[in-house]
Amino acid sequence: MDSDQSYILLSPITAWEKLQQNLHGEDFQQIYNDHFPIEVRQLLSPWFETKAWTEIDPDNLEHEGYIKGLFVSFVDEIVSKSNSMVNNEQFVSKLKLIDTAKLYKEKYSQNPKELIRIIKKCLESESLMAQQNNSLMEVNVKSSQELENIEIMQQMELISNHITHTNEIRMTIQSDIDSFNILYSECSKCTQHLQHMRNQRMSIPQGPEIERKLKQEKELYEGQLKTQSLSLNNALCVYINKLNESLNLLSPVQAHIIDKALIQWKREQQLAGNGYKYMKDIDVIQTWCEKLCDLIWITRSQIKEADRFRVNLGRYFELPQSCEIINTLLDMTTQYLSSLVASTFVIITQPPQVLKTNTRFVAEVRLLIGGKLNIHMTSPVVKVSIVSESQANQIIGRNKPDGESCGEILNCTGKMEYQPVQRHLSTNFRSMQLKKIKRTEKKGTESVMDEKFSILFSSKFFIGNELQFEVWNLSLPVVVIVHGNQDPHAWATVTWDNAFAEPGRVPFNVPDKVPWRNVAEALNMKFSAATGRGLSEESLTFLAEKAFRMQNVDFNHMVLSWSQFCKEPLPQRSFTFWEWFYAVMKITREHLKGPWTDGAIMGFIRKSDAEEMLTRYATGTFLLRFSDSELGGLTVAWAGSNDSDAYSLHPFSAKDLSIRNLADRLLDLPYLTKLYPDIDKNQAFGKYYTQPPNISTPVTSNGYLKPLLVTHVPGWGGPGTNGQGMNSYPNTPQNHMFHVNSPGNCSIRETSSVHSEPVNNMMAFGNDSLEMDFSSNLNDISHVDEAFF
Repeated sequence: MDSDQSYILLSPITAWEKLQQNLHGEDFQQIYNDHFPIEVRQLLSPWFETKAWTEIDPDNLEHEGYIKGLFVSFVDEIVSKSNSMVNNEQFVSKLKLIDTAKLYKEKYSQNPKELIRIIKKCLESESLMAQQNNSLMEVNVKSSQELENIEIMQQMELISNHITHTNEIRMTIQSDIDSFNILYSECSKCTQHLQHMRNQRMSIPQGPEIERKLKQEKELYEGQLKTQSLSLNNALCVYINKLNESLNLLSPVQAHIIDKALIQWKREQQLAGNGYKYMKDIDVIQTWCEKLCDLIWITRSQIKEADRFRVNLGRYFELPQSCEIINTLLDMTTQYLSSLVASTFVIITQPPQVLKTNTRFVAEVRLLIGGKLNIHMTSPVVKVSIVSESQANQIIGRNKPDGESCGEILNCTGKMEYQPVQRHLSTNFRSMQLKKIKRTEKKGTESVMDEKFSILFSSKFFIGNELQFEVWNLSLPVVVIVHGNQDPHAWATVTWDNAFAEPGRVPFNVPDKVPWRNVAEALNMKFSAATGRGLSEESLTFLAEKAFRMQNVDFNHMVLSWSQFCKEPLPQRSFTFWEWFYAVMKITREHLKGPWTDGAIMGFIRKSDAEEMLTRYATGTFLLRFSDSELGGLTVAWAGSNDSDAYSLHPFSAKDLSIRNLADRLLDLPYLTKLYPDIDKNQAFGKYYTQPPNISTPVTSNGYLKPLLVTHVPGWGGPGTNGQGMNSYPNTPQNHMFHVNSPGNCSIRETSSVHSEPVNNMMAFGNDSLEMDFSSNLNDISHVDEAFF
């Protein structure tokens, strides 16, 4: 058993560190006391995390032997820890441990299950509190997102109110201009009449008097026009200032949406390639973008109105600098709109990051503001091409695709369609296919699986009759392969890039060396997404030892290189660390997901450690571990009849488990009785057993006898015998009682693997059976090797 499910880590920190992050001091005070001091919990935290506390039942008589051994091991661990504390700073802690060990020996030696019950209750309490705090954290994350949405919408409402007020000023100016035009017209008529009277003054007796009155009227009009012109000039200045304020209010909101929210969503989308779960909702971001687009467009229309006012009033009087200011504001809104349109052309469904030639793939792109500005009325066309890393850099540098491509993609164009209910303007590419690819020259140890490409999506469309937009977006890095055996290395490239790419990087640069803690987090995220259960701290330590090729080191401050990750073979092996990890992940996902999720597979433990552990337990106790020597192999290690005996079965491959699943193979071996540490085999794997055939009707409809393939280890009792040469039905569990060996009486020994052979058990009429050994291992049955990320 790997460790208690409640202590499985979802990040590369110890379970105790995680608890300290999630719990407060008062929480620990509620849990721990003199019966189980918190100092013991802290100093022995690694030891606690190796035990399956949820499986231990102090009231179960069958667990008595294990509990006695656990008690002895616990006290020995306290003594060992105290003896290792030699620094003066640890003197008080050392005394505490010594006193605790003495107390436990005196108080619980005759009744160890009482102490185990206390410890179990404390661990359950801290687990429950941690779960409650985790739930609270999830609520806080959700609340934080809701708060962000409220703040953004409040800012939008503030800008909207400001724009409404600005529009009222515009309407007032328009009304004043209309009045000014009427007054100007009346003044012009008066001027014309006055000029006419001056020309006719000798022929009209009352001419001088009329001329005098017309002159007074003209002066009155001119005075009113001067007053109104000053008022209009001031009003226009106020209006222009209001427009400038609108842009100042729009700028931080747009920066938050484009430079923070969308960038974070894109980063989460890349991490999702490693198994991360999205936190940002693209539909919420779309709502923000649509509202922002409306506000920018209204502001732009108001600025154009200001320019119209300037032109109309410029016929009557000068408006110093207004033309330059208005043009600047108009350019700013066009820039805001262009940035918004370009940034909201997003890839909703990314193409597969490991892309096999001549294989169909899908993708989806969406324009988040596609329902605005009548863009959807033109049904823009989206084109797709594939570009190299250098071409991607050129596109970003020029901020424009140049039409170059390094490959040929079929079905690479599509029209954007609008779904009014969801307000989505998008294109779904459902049957694209990469026909050929042009690669760059390789240097040194580079391989084709190191080379990164990107799928380029581009489109052009107009808004109105004045603005043309050319939008584009590059997909996440893509590795192109031609054969399934290139999958592991290709996924190494993709996984490393997804995990360690930095925002705003030059495509597709990633660091060559990364802190182990970050690597561990990426591996855990990947494994958890693929298999349904994350990696414990012990598993991550095991992986660190394998990756760094060393043991008993603090890996938290070490950095792992790309070469160590997937280039350099492991010692005395022909495969790399990543190839080993990938194969383990693959067989777990495809054939072991249920038992792994249940915690029935320890998995990440060295052969020698597993066998040393088993010698402390009852005969027939077994555990499951991933093979060190074979890619994607799962082996069974079990305790023999003597204290020093432990055996390991030759690893099962994915092909083996596709022929007969793990649970049935374990059932075939009756001498395997207890899953480490003390869980009945049928309890752990019973739900995965294949339903046995009906013995009363062994003949199938076509008249043939149906063979049954079972697992048999030569020299050991098998499913066809009960250990004494007696026949028995293969799916009948064998029950054996074994004594519990003392945990202290153990020795470390290397043993050879025991090979298993499939047995063809043919059911004849009646209850007799005939056993036959197969040596071919059914080589004609092939295993489909598919990528699963």
